Amino acid sequence: MAVLEKGSKKLLNAWAFYDWANSVYTLTIASSIFPIFYSALFLSEIKKVHAFGMEFKSTALITFVTAFTFLVVAITSPILSGIADYVGNKKNFLKFFCYVGSAGCIGLYWFDITPDKIHISLLFYFMGLIGYWGSLVFYNSYLPDIAFQEQQDRVSAKGFSLGYIGSVILLMVNLVMVLYPQIFGFDISISEAIRENGTEAEIIEATVSAKNAASFEAMKISFITVGLWWALFSQYSFYWLPKGTSTRHKVTRDIVFNGLKELRLVWKELKQNLRLKRYLYAFFVFSMAVQTIMLIAVYFGEEEIAWGGDDAKKIGLIGSILIIQLVAVVGAVLTSRASAKFGNIKTLIAVNFIWMSLCFYAYFMETPLQFYIAASLVGLVMGGIQALARSTYSKFLPETDDTTSYFSFYDVAEKIGIVIGMIIFASIDQITGSMRNGILFLFLFFLAGIILLFRVPKTYEN
Repeated sequence: MAVLEKGSKKLLNAWAFYDWANSVYTLTIASSIFPIFYSALFLSEIKKVHAFGMEFKSTALITFVTAFTFLVVAITSPILSGIADYVGNKKNFLKFFCYVGSAGCIGLYWFDITPDKIHISLLFYFMGLIGYWGSLVFYNSYLPDIAFQEQQDRVSAKGFSLGYIGSVILLMVNLVMVLYPQIFGFDISISEAIRENGTEAEIIEATVSAKNAASFEAMKISFITVGLWWALFSQYSFYWLPKGTSTRHKVTRDIVFNGLKELRLVWKELKQNLRLKRYLYAFFVFSMAVQTIMLIAVYFGEEEIAWGGDDAKKIGLIGSILIIQLVAVVGAVLTSRASAKFGNIKTLIAVNFIWMSLCFYAYFMETPLQFYIAASLVGLVMGGIQALARSTYSKFLPETDDTTSYFSFYDVAEKIGIVIGMIIFASIDQITGSMRNGILFLFLFFLAGIILLFRVPKTYEN
């Protein structure tokens, strides 16, 4: 296989295409169908579940597990990135996490909240989540390796845009499968006895029950489609992306914790780079809130919005996610153009203002229309803030061949922030019994992020 030159169109496309492959996880599993499926497992309006010897509110449990997963990623990613740097083959680590995540998605087909199955079910959820976020450590670190600085904003935005488009395609297929399971061969028939001898009300109830059961099975099948999509489409990226550095070494016990040592070195170097250090402080704070909202948004909509029925809820929640994804494509492009005209930091400040306003607005949301409005605004700023945050960090990096360690530091900061944000949110949810209070609290993180962004120097300073 020919090695593609840095900045070549084919190499940039191959890198961006991994977003097409893995973004189906964030849309179907993290953001739409799995939250609806998870909620449907609880027959009572009082959604409690027993796990790890305790009783949890259902949304609090899944939030705590999510926070734990990010903690694992934060601890292990610097170790793994150090090994990847040493052996000179970060692509193998990217593949490993991709396949772990894919297997976790497929395993969600057997997800169950009964006491004897809840822990293995949460393990599959853990695998999908750690596979996605673990792979991003190595995926993001490729950006300065495959693109020149003037290309990075555009190719970063292109990656997110491809991810939104690809994930929307699969979600639309899954949505039709969930809403009209009979089209895909799922059985929605009722028993002959009820059809012939039942009252009209009994027939209607049996028909609805049969369709709900078929829709539930379709949701489980959708998890398998995500795992297969992720594993198969990533092969194009794996084929063209370089292995990493050309140097190859044998892994020994001495270098297992080399990544942690490298993080300490990165931190020392950050002390000499005021602009990068202050930007990371701001990123740590606002990313904490952004990622928390993205991870709990559908759980919030499912629990706090009055949809008026199960079918209306499914259509409304998945429809709102589609709105977010479609608007996010435009948002990522607009944000990229705004950063080119006004600068990255000014654009990030404006986007954070929008996020802050959304937290306040979400506290008072009750109707589907209000939720759709919020979804549109979230879509406008979601892709933009992610793509711009990543490319801004890449731009602020000093000249170095060790991009993996710098991006590992970036990812560790992001993950620790998410852990803090999710734990705070889950604790407020568990204690107060309302997700609204947690959303309102995130307002403070965006406010702090804006203040910290104002402190980022306009030019490089020691």
